[in-house]
Amino acid sequence: MSKQIPVSHMAFVRARAGRSAELGLRLSALIEPSRAAPGCLSFALQHSQCDPQLWLVSGFWSSQQAMTAYFGTPTMEIFAELVQELVVNSLDFHTFKDVSAAQALHQSGAAVHKLAG
Repeated sequence: MSKQIPVSHMAFVRARAGRSAELGLRLSALIEPSRAAPGCLSFALQHSQCDPQLWLVSGFWSSQQAMTAYFGTPTMEIFAELVQELVVNSLDFHTFKDVSAAQALHQSGAAVHKLAG
């Protein structure tokens, strides 16, 4: 039986032209501290196979409280730095929660956080 994941986040981060390698290197600094954060069940950095500028940062959390607490840590400051230093062309950040089939039919208007671009 698979383990239920109560909440997650995904950030689609697009590098500015010529800055993808730098972006990947800097985002990789998130992996270990994020995995060690209280309530983190899984944390990953992925690079698109068909778009060399696109990266995906995802995390799965034991609770909304754990994920929200993580967002307030100094580790997350890297996103603001990347935007300010013009390494990032766009950053689309989304949070998710598990829903039943019935809930999925009746829900609309999930929160989307577009930070740049």
